[in-house]
Amino acid sequence: MFRRFIKCALCLLILLDLCACARREVRYEPFEPRQMVRYREVGIASWYGEDYHGRKTANGEVYDMYAMTAAHRTLPFHTRVRVTNLENGKKTELRINDRGPFIPGRIIDLSYSGARAIGMLGTGTAKVNIEAVAGGQSPPLQGIFAVQVGSFAQKDNATRFHDQLEKKYPNVRIILWESNVQRLYRVRLGAFPSEAEARRQAEILKKEHLSGFVVRED
Repeated sequence: MFRRFIKCALCLLILLDLCACARREVRYEPFEPRQMVRYREVGIASWYGEDYHGRKTANGEVYDMYAMTAAHRTLPFHTRVRVTNLENGKKTELRINDRGPFIPGRIIDLSYSGARAIGMLGTGTAKVNIEAVAGGQSPPLQGIFAVQVGSFAQKDNATRFHDQLEKKYPNVRIILWESNVQRLYRVRLGAFPSEAEARRQAEILKKEHLSGFVVRED
């Protein structure tokens, strides 16, 4: 009886150890010393986790909520950023491999591990400072940018909005986006060669009572 108890206990310990390994935080190499800051932004950060875990990110990788990654609307993929929680001073380093957040007023979506590192899991959001660090080169200003002007749970609503915009604006399209729990149809317009041009278009749309934000598509 005692041997059976010991055997069961050992099996349980092995199982717990395997679970811990499966949830081990994945980190990337830290920034090199003396690298120069080439991009800085202050705003609200949020985080995303289990609802997206295992799905493809915008750059084709599989999202791992335990990796030190983040989503940004316009920074190039693989840009490394230092994120500082301005509410508690905690910092972490992340790699951009996804697009988002797609909620107005937010500037970056951190992975679960990224959010945990700066102490914002409980609050869900935090005011942060983002610094993109590059070895002597600025993040590329050229690319493919669009203005996202709508997001719908129902495809019919997205199609109606698309058809209205198409009468006045070129290159309007619907982008399907899915998580593990929902599906959204995002309406975007334009294919601008620079972020500045896309932002100018966003300002024009604002005057016509169409709110939107700029998204990098490459």
